Amino acid sequence: MFINRRVVRLSTAPKLRADAAKNRERLTLTARDLLLSASEPVSLETIADTAGVGIGTLYRHFPSKEALVEAVYRVELDALEQEVETFLAGHQSFDAMRLWLGLYASFVATKHAMHDALRISITPQSGSTSELRARMTAVITKFLCAGQQDQSLRADVEPDDVTLCIAGAVFAATTTSDEKQLARILDLLMAALRVRT
Repeated sequence: MFINRRVVRLSTAPKLRADAAKNRERLTLTARDLLLSASEPVSLETIADTAGVGIGTLYRHFPSKEALVEAVYRVELDALEQEVETFLAGHQSFDAMRLWLGLYASFVATKHAMHDALRISITPQSGSTSELRARMTAVITKFLCAGQQDQSLRADVEPDDVTLCIAGAVFAATTTSDEKQLARILDLLMAALRVRT
């Protein structure tokens, strides 16, 4: 059967032009600097202005603030994910998960400008799951699977349920002036996940 190669080529999604790729990178880096250093929400207009592009250019790359936050957060989560295997190699799964949750909570708790967008990204919407939430759940799954092997973590829990519990605990604790409350909440969550002997 003859295949029109020109049609096949045109139906393939094109790569970003060099200038478009540069704009996307500039927007991501600018957003990262602003969102990770700001103590209050940062508008998309401010991000576009600081990056030296129009708001239309920003929306072509990122249709919502949540999409932009996820792009920024993706880089941060990469670094956090690298710690999973390190913790699991040196600790029992229960302890490894608690140590990792401490790192994750510290990261999120200090990123005030990202709280609203992160909350929206990780909360269920119309039955869909964001990349951010899926990646978090994948990390939790690793800990739970390892915990089933060494019998330190329960086998009858859904990883995505744990993801939502963690998100709720972290975001709720960021509204309090009690600096130790988040650690106590995470300890309570981990106690619920521990295998009873």
